[in-house]
Amino acid sequence: MGTTITLKNVPDEIDASLKQAAEAHHRSINSEAIACLGRVLLPTCIRSEEHLARAAGIRAELEGRRFRIADIDRAIRAGRP
Repeated sequence: MGTTITLKNVPDEIDASLKQAAEAHHRSINSEAIACLGRVLLPTCIRSEEHLARAAGIRAELEGRRFRIADIDRAIRAGRP
């Protein structure tokens, strides 16, 4: 069983956003608050197999494509991943 927490002085903007998100996700406000806290506070662990599968997928997408150094530099300067 979990712990009970009471939040005080929640800013109106956060309250409104929480209510809107709860409605959009078909959750109670309490359940939405727990989901939001979980996303922020609990790190998501990705197994190495998943990382390898993602890398293989990216390599397959890029296979046969050629990139010029100037294009890579331009993308880096633009802040693209």
